[in-house]
Amino acid sequence: MTTQKKQYITIALIVGLVIVIDQVIKILVKTNMQIGESIPLIGNWCQLLFVENEGMAFGMAFGGFVGKLLLSLFRIVAATAVMWYLLVLVRKKQCATGVLISLSLIFAGAIGNLIDCAFYGLIFNESYYHVATMFPPEGGYAPFLHGRVVDMFYFPLIHTTIPSWMPIWGGQPFTFFNAIFNFADAAITVGVFWLLIYSLLFHKNNSESADDEKNQK
Repeated sequence: MTTQKKQYITIALIVGLVIVIDQVIKILVKTNMQIGESIPLIGNWCQLLFVENEGMAFGMAFGGFVGKLLLSLFRIVAATAVMWYLLVLVRKKQCATGVLISLSLIFAGAIGNLIDCAFYGLIFNESYYHVATMFPPEGGYAPFLHGRVVDMFYFPLIHTTIPSWMPIWGGQPFTFFNAIFNFADAAITVGVFWLLIYSLLFHKNNSESADDEKNQK
């Protein structure tokens, strides 16, 4: 088996595994929990907290009918660009393992959230005040490309109150890491950080090799 074929298989496995895990978690949450419902996993600092957002990562919203449509279209373009670049690198035999894994994770995460945006509004009804039904007879809650992304992982590691002597925010409650995210968001984040770390290490190794060559001369 050639190196290219191995890389194609690796990409398919990473992307397929991430998408399947992401969608299984989301469907289980959507069909078993109501919006705002939480389930403690490890005390109060590790929870499943079911929320939905308009499509951006870590609970950030970008709403409105037109805004939602533009965001969904942007996701499609971005995911296509990442996948195209990854395949170009593989075909040119320039795709190192670190880059392959990173871009595959980013692409898979983008597709995972894009599935929510594109189809969840069509196949689910609302999750407010009751558990959602899959393929309800009355239809879904939103048209194509206007679904909301399901988020559920919540790690409020520190709950405290900002000291009163602090300007502006003194006396206000503070939660460290209050973002709510999903498995696709985590895959994108890991992919981006892995790519940055790999790029820094690769640049460092190239610099050291260049210095060694100069010293040998």
